[in-house]
Amino acid sequence: MSISPLQKARYAYQPKLPKILQNDIRNVAIEYGKETESVSDQEKIRAMFPCTYGMKEISFKAAASSASDRKQVVGVILSGGQAPGGHNVITGLYDALKKSSKDNVLLGFKGGPSGLIEDSFIEFTDDFINQYRNTGGFDIIGSGRTKLETVEQFKKVDEVAKKHGLTAIVIIGGDDSNTNAAVLAEYLKANGSQVQVIGCPKTIDGDLKNDVIETSFGFDTACKTYSELIGNIERDANSAKKYWHFIKVMGRSASHIALECALECQPNICLVGEEVQEKNQSMMDIVNYISSVVAARAERGDNFGVAIVPEGLIEFIPEVKSLIAKLNDLLAANEKEFNALSGFAAQYDFILSKLDAADVKVFSSLPEDIQKQLLMDRDPHGNVQVSRIETEKLLITMVAKRLDEMKAEGKYCGKFNALNHFFGYEGRCAFPSNFDADYCYSLGYNAFLLIANGLTGYMSVVTGLSEGPAAWKAGGMPITKMMNIERRHGEDKPVIRKALVRLDGKPFKYFESQRKKWEIETCFTFPGAIQYYGPEEVCDITTRTLALEMGK
Repeated sequence: MSISPLQKARYAYQPKLPKILQNDIRNVAIEYGKETESVSDQEKIRAMFPCTYGMKEISFKAAASSASDRKQVVGVILSGGQAPGGHNVITGLYDALKKSSKDNVLLGFKGGPSGLIEDSFIEFTDDFINQYRNTGGFDIIGSGRTKLETVEQFKKVDEVAKKHGLTAIVIIGGDDSNTNAAVLAEYLKANGSQVQVIGCPKTIDGDLKNDVIETSFGFDTACKTYSELIGNIERDANSAKKYWHFIKVMGRSASHIALECALECQPNICLVGEEVQEKNQSMMDIVNYISSVVAARAERGDNFGVAIVPEGLIEFIPEVKSLIAKLNDLLAANEKEFNALSGFAAQYDFILSKLDAADVKVFSSLPEDIQKQLLMDRDPHGNVQVSRIETEKLLITMVAKRLDEMKAEGKYCGKFNALNHFFGYEGRCAFPSNFDADYCYSLGYNAFLLIANGLTGYMSVVTGLSEGPAAWKAGGMPITKMMNIERRHGEDKPVIRKALVRLDGKPFKYFESQRKKWEIETCFTFPGAIQYYGPEEVCDITTRTLALEMGK
């Protein structure tokens, strides 16, 4: 297989580890912290997780280890959407296992959780795993979105674990995937199994974090990839001076990516879904805001600009969010009847007959294309697939109409030519940045220490990330600490709470302080491509979000 010069060079890159993980594994000891409780719904979560609720946070320190020296046979899966660095979590786990004992085994189950249920696996070897070091993608074993939630599935996993003599299972995934990890850990422990379950925090959306988890892996690389593209478009816009570019970026349930890209590139407009929700803004409020910025720039002779739109914006607009929630429940409760309908007209009439007057008004006001997109198949968790909703096109259409009205009123005299873009898959499998390569390798390496110390139901945690890797700290956090109850498929389910953009947080506050200037003036910045070799201040720099949160 032919490889590029960059890929060859990245194979040779040795990820940097926290100082504590550089120690001989026999000289790393566990230190227990305080007991934990879930972020909300404590009594309900406690009742659902009687065996794994309330466990203590832990950290690792340099001291004689009390970890088990038994042979470890560990299974690992990649779950959910791809994120740069997933391969390095696996290589870090593999290297830690083999450093402890050459007899230790790592099995990769293919295609996500389904591979664990169907017993589809590969045993990793040096030659095989070396082909994936510091590379993007999840192609080493593939991924999947099968949800582990039924007793039948748990029993099958238990059977597969016993067949291979598994001592532990590592689930690399986002909020839903790590909810799977928590539920599986609870089932196995409740049923007397000694198989441990450890999670690793993955998602480019950046919404899997809390007071302990500073960022999820992949966010750094994805944002840098999108920011390069946005910077390129900004340069083009400032060169041609005739187009408004509406750019939708990934982030279904939180606007972290949009905000980070705005901090990196300084566009004229960046919509933050959490702010839209907090201010109870309607669709027309958003359209009027964008139109006012377009008109103000036109007065300066600047009939061009860049607007960043988060993928999940439409779910943050209160009137539309309410509609979507009711559609989710309605379609879950009437799935067979709805699917039997032929043609959109019949579906439209059926939906209107089930909604109240306020929701009918909102649904009827949307363009037909958007109505159809709201009624498309749900994702595996019962939610509308917002990435398929062309919010950026909807905004262009509505802004153009509003500008025509403003022109008739004598309030606008410019030209509005708009282009739309969606940056999503472009960022999910990029070569991981040095930060993500180091962070992910550390997460995998640290996962082995959690296993060796007999822990289950924990997430691998590495902190102090705004400093250099040598200063990072390693430990673990009970997954149940992050959980709450949410409505899924018309039922209450325990899930990890998504971390939204904090409007009182330093990243948003900085953006807010600069917004008025960026709206009117052309303040574009151009991050350029991710750099892998050169000065640390260029190659190892982290996101603006993390730097601001950590006071940098």
